[in-house]
Amino acid sequence: MDCIKKKVNEELSKGWIGPNRCCDYHPSHFEGQDCTFCYCPFYPCEDEDLGNFITGKRGNTIWNCTDCLFIHRTPVVKFVLSEVERLGITEAGDPRFPGILIEAKRRFFREGRALMVVGATSDAGKSVTVAAICRILQRRGYLVAPFKSQNMSLNSKVTMGGSEIAMIQTLQAKAAGLKNPDCHMNPILLKPKKDTVSQVMVCGKPYADYDVESYYGEFVPGPGREIVRENVEFLKKRYDFVIMEGAGSPAEINIYDRDIANMGAAVIADADVILVVNVEWGGSFAYALGTVELIPEEDRRRIKGIIFNNVRGDTSRFREGIPAFEEVCGIPVIGVVPHADVILPSEDSEALRGLRSRGEGKCLVGVIKFPRIANFTDLDPLFLEDVSVVFVEKASDLEGVDAVVLPGTKNTVNDMRWMEETGIADAVRKLRGRVPIAGICGGYQMMGAKLDDSLGLEGGVPGTVLDGLGFFGNTTVFGKYEKRIVNSTGEMLVGGGGTVTGYELHMGMSEVTEEPLFRIENRFDKGPQEEGSVREGEMLFGTYLHGVFDRKPFRRYFLSFVKHGGEAVELCDSKDYDDVVEENIGKLADVFEENMDIPALLGILGVSE
Repeated sequence: MDCIKKKVNEELSKGWIGPNRCCDYHPSHFEGQDCTFCYCPFYPCEDEDLGNFITGKRGNTIWNCTDCLFIHRTPVVKFVLSEVERLGITEAGDPRFPGILIEAKRRFFREGRALMVVGATSDAGKSVTVAAICRILQRRGYLVAPFKSQNMSLNSKVTMGGSEIAMIQTLQAKAAGLKNPDCHMNPILLKPKKDTVSQVMVCGKPYADYDVESYYGEFVPGPGREIVRENVEFLKKRYDFVIMEGAGSPAEINIYDRDIANMGAAVIADADVILVVNVEWGGSFAYALGTVELIPEEDRRRIKGIIFNNVRGDTSRFREGIPAFEEVCGIPVIGVVPHADVILPSEDSEALRGLRSRGEGKCLVGVIKFPRIANFTDLDPLFLEDVSVVFVEKASDLEGVDAVVLPGTKNTVNDMRWMEETGIADAVRKLRGRVPIAGICGGYQMMGAKLDDSLGLEGGVPGTVLDGLGFFGNTTVFGKYEKRIVNSTGEMLVGGGGTVTGYELHMGMSEVTEEPLFRIENRFDKGPQEEGSVREGEMLFGTYLHGVFDRKPFRRYFLSFVKHGGEAVELCDSKDYDDVVEENIGKLADVFEENMDIPALLGILGVSE
């Protein structure tokens, strides 16, 4: 407390500074934040609209306002400073500060509004529409948060707070100008483990495993609805707008009464709704009308607009049908959006369905397409180089590849069995020393000597111990460990060094016998730790770090071993992947803004230009 008071006194003496872009940490919260009070003069306010009590590492109770953005909004800051000057306050801890907070809240604190984007089908374009709307509103100076109550995806990322949420919500948060997405933006994450069983993550942490029947019969009517309510209300207290994303279709009449992902979530959040339809599927007018008609009347009234998305070519011919459609449907069309050719990560493995290859580069990378492939967006940065990918589903798919990547998987043991059964494992072994091979997370575990699942936690059969590929001497044990969920930054210990960033999401611990690949700054709060395995002479590389190709140094180091037709692969003048994503979010928002009725959108949200 004394340290905070000292910092607040320094801030009071400086007066208003606004956004401090010279600060190494700007923006620590959101684009356009007011940095005058980096340390809040009201701490600890104990106002439950702005924070909450948590238990510290020593078991003590601490007031936590990590997610409070109130004091970083310029109108609030200027009012506080004017009151400080008027009352002659010179010291932090002055007993008149609580009164200033009460008045500031009365003037400036408003609960935000929610808007939900649902899709007529899966892959309708909900995710990109939410991202585009977040950026459109952020450009107008609003504080915006994305929200998806329930997401089923094996593409996830780690928040700064150490929680696991769907990757697409972190992308949408980036579109909203937020530096640190949090678990409230995706409170329920389903991670498929078997055909009918998923691990349920709640607020970024493992909760339980459910099959379909128990999930809808026990979880949804039990804790599920309240989890959605608590988290969307949390966001509405901190943001001007919460832009919600549905899941699948909102008209699944067989589970409509148990829905917490679409119209059920809209009811909980008291949100108006926009319906998005992917024109590329064909039959888009019928999809839209059928979806609307299947939704009960009391919920149908929430649908305030329809967007037809992903129109190839000239949109004018499509627009000719809009007046007749609106007359039949009774809901206005607020956008006809052409296909946007942008580079953005895909939400889930649906994007891989039926996909055999991708890219046009000379270097051919074989990516093992595990049945339970996870975090396959790790591969996206490779396409910034002279690379194309073949997704390997049988041994013959590896013929002619210049490199191999074993990506992450939700079930290392069962996917290792699949590799052996298909002959892919032996085909990869034959490539040892001939082409560079990299394993990430589960793929890294498979590169070891043994996979010890004696407790049956991965494969479901106690006593299971499998041989790995044998590239490293490591043994991975799937014991009763907590899931490793952590962000990481470090330095390469090979290839002349270079910064590497990423995140770990895994069960199982590896007993490593190899030379390390990286030195991580503060792994698992234990100070600098070595990570990964490398046998450079055999071109073998393994790491637990997802996102390892995002930055140029490791991506280029790995590709430097590739020989295509006997020649080194050409390395492009590429950027870090995060910079590319940021540019493409801007392009996406431009396309939507140019092809939507923006006044109509703002009108649905209750604001005007």
